Amino acid sequence: MIDDNGEQLGVMKLQEALGLATEQGVDLVEVAPKAQPPVCKLMDYGKYVYQMRKKQQEAKKRQTQVQLKEVKLRPKTDEHDLQTKLNHTRRFLANGDRCKVTVFFRGREIVHKEQGKEILDNIREQLSDIGKVEQDPKLEGRAMHMILTPLSQKRA
Repeated sequence: MIDDNGEQLGVMKLQEALGLATEQGVDLVEVAPKAQPPVCKLMDYGKYVYQMRKKQQEAKKRQTQVQLKEVKLRPKTDEHDLQTKLNHTRRFLANGDRCKVTVFFRGREIVHKEQGKEILDNIREQLSDIGKVEQDPKLEGRAMHMILTPLSQKRA
């Protein structure tokens, strides 16, 4: 038996422990049921559950979630549009998010896979100051994609 201050009260019968708990206005909680004899503690169980929930909320608040943002392109994307997509990717990486750059091939464009590879290599070079490649360009079906991660994890 342990009281609410953490002091050991020794071994006692269940009826004595329950009487002590009701006398003090707290709950009798079994802490270690497999121990011989089982260990019980006098505590306000509602308050204990409340404090545990608060600790979990604080831990959840402090953790950061890294999102995977996606930028979609085509092999015939014009230079200005490509620069706009590059700026979006740069902003995502600056915010600390991972970014997936995807080149979609439609119709007969799939014959010219090297164009998609050139676009992704160009993006890799231009963003080398702020991000690094986590997954190299890979063709899956009619889409070729690579994943970039920020060099430094900076979250706002």
